[in-house]
Amino acid sequence: MPFGIQPIHIVIIILVAFLIFGANRLPELGRSLGKTITEFRKGTREAAEGFKEEIQKDAPASAAPGVIATPVTPAVATPSNFPAASAQSAIPPSAQPLQPAGNFCIQCGNPNPSEARFCASCGAKLPEKVA
Repeated sequence: MPFGIQPIHIVIIILVAFLIFGANRLPELGRSLGKTITEFRKGTREAAEGFKEEIQKDAPASAAPGVIATPVTPAVATPSNFPAASAQSAIPPSAQPLQPAGNFCIQCGNPNPSEARFCASCGAKLPEKVA
């Protein structure tokens, strides 16, 4: 049972409520409590639908419904499209892949122990370290 309430506790609460409010008033209290819960559920449902409508309205028109648009990444300079100004390297250091400074998850970005193979937060496979 929630909150550690046992069935005997529920019986005692009902008996105390019966003694305090009487037999005529208890049905009225139950009815009003039921109406309150129903109105609360209706309000939360309407609020959730309103949020969904706002999100759909703000989504780009070109994207299909339910699909999140991803930003376009800039083109990386390769030897074929980068002018070779020096004889050292045709690829600039900024175009070379960066190694992460720690053992961070690619999906959620959370740090993990250096020996971990999977993320402790989301369970995604961590990138293997290149020596």
